[in-house]
Amino acid sequence: MTKRKHPKDTDYLFLSARIRGMERRMMDRSRMERLLQAPTMTECAQVLQELGYPPFDPASPDALNEALAKQRAEMFDDLRRQMPDAAVLDVFRLPYDYHNLKTLVKSRGSDVKALLVDAGRVSADTLLARYQQSGKWDFLPPAMAQAAAEAERVLAETGDPQRSDFVLDKAYFTELSQVAKDSGSPFVQSYVRTLIDAANLRTLVRTQRMHSTGSFLQQVLLDGGQVSVARILADANRGVAELYHATALRDVAQLGQEAAQGGSLTAFEKACDNAVFAAMARSRTVPFGIEVPMGYIAAREWELTNLRIILSGRQAGLSADAIRERLRDSYV
Repeated sequence: MTKRKHPKDTDYLFLSARIRGMERRMMDRSRMERLLQAPTMTECAQVLQELGYPPFDPASPDALNEALAKQRAEMFDDLRRQMPDAAVLDVFRLPYDYHNLKTLVKSRGSDVKALLVDAGRVSADTLLARYQQSGKWDFLPPAMAQAAAEAERVLAETGDPQRSDFVLDKAYFTELSQVAKDSGSPFVQSYVRTLIDAANLRTLVRTQRMHSTGSFLQQVLLDGGQVSVARILADANRGVAELYHATALRDVAQLGQEAAQGGSLTAFEKACDNAVFAAMARSRTVPFGIEVPMGYIAAREWELTNLRIILSGRQAGLSADAIRERLRDSYV
């Protein structure tokens, strides 16, 4: 196999300069406050249109989802044409592929089209149509096809959707680690290790909170993080904070330890998300290179998450303070 040639930092000069300009139109804290304080949902929609979002019916959850999905699709299409190494975009596309697989595996023939997200490597429409036509996964990339078939088998044998999700989670993070390795970028590799550390930390906290056995933990932990599976299994009883002391999650781990003992799981989950985002947000200090577009994509995904929290919360009649508590950190 021919080794993939990795672009140089200078190959990203034009794209990096362009992205720095695009960042000025992103949703910062002051713009989020405008959305929170806007008298009507119609004015919220107008704020988003000022930032380049398509017009949508602010009273309709479906219209909101469509507007956000269109923005994500346009971002990926734009960067795919501009990236010197477009394959590294799979770091952000893979989660949607595996989300869609989980949804279809558990669908048992029900209509789940509205639950699929068209942002993965395999289009949601293609995935749904081909699977409904044949009931098989052989049209997918080999790693995904094997994982989907195994998850389907596990679900059929155990009736436990959580176990089938575990199969797909392991396949997702294995493939994600390979994408990071193939990128040749220490920055991307470090980010993926942080994602895996965060996933394992969440699993460890939930397991300790439920007083589950070590054998269960061994089945669901993921390889590839800075903290090895072997060390987690060996030292889990010594405390969560100690395990993650030398990682990007060291501050979050203290909250995790408190959550494992009955503290706030919501505060821990939010802090965990913010810590993962902070690992990618370090790209703000880099003038040019792969870090810039990768940080921008992560920031736009974060923006879409916060927009959904704000607008869905407002549609549900939540107070500004209640919504504000749920928001993730801002990139700009």
